[in-house]
Amino acid sequence: MIETLVEFLTGLPPLGVLFFAFLIAYAENIFPPSPSDILIVFCGTLVGIGTIDFYSLALASTLGGCAGFCTMYIVGRKFGTTITTSPRFSFLPIASITKAEEWFRRYGNWLIVVNRFLSGTRAVISLFAGISQLPFGRTLLLSAISALAWNSLLILGGMLLGERWRTINEYLTMYSQFITPTLVLGVLIYFGYSYYRKKSNKAS
Repeated sequence: MIETLVEFLTGLPPLGVLFFAFLIAYAENIFPPSPSDILIVFCGTLVGIGTIDFYSLALASTLGGCAGFCTMYIVGRKFGTTITTSPRFSFLPIASITKAEEWFRRYGNWLIVVNRFLSGTRAVISLFAGISQLPFGRTLLLSAISALAWNSLLILGGMLLGERWRTINEYLTMYSQFITPTLVLGVLIYFGYSYYRKKSNKAS
């Protein structure tokens, strides 16, 4: 699939490449997982050979990422109550959802800033940002900063590696395999510590 998309990209004019970069960055927020990161890396190789320029590509991919983030934010804000109260979603523990919302309101800004670096959880973070009704303007700004930083790194990687751009995919896979278990472990430690402290307070 990636090779087919790469072949398609090489035949596009500069504006077509930028529009494609916008679309894949947008779709990655809506339909994860998707190969958007590695395709942005390949687009970086096109910057290296002068097909497109760095700033245009960084802007297009950042706008796409922000648009996708905002789409999921709006879905969460509009249907958050339905998700938490509808019988269709009765399999979701209300207590867990409430706890997640409280946690998001407390640390939401930081989560949004690093959301592009959290592979596999980007759509969840944008959805909960909407459910938690974080201020839209600030959320949009923070998501733009996150997307710009991440996409710039990917583009630079493609520029530097050139024809060896595929090697980045191995590192992205390793990164994804590391970051997700680390986050899960961190959450478990946090809730475990909170439970232990609450139990200790009751005992005392």
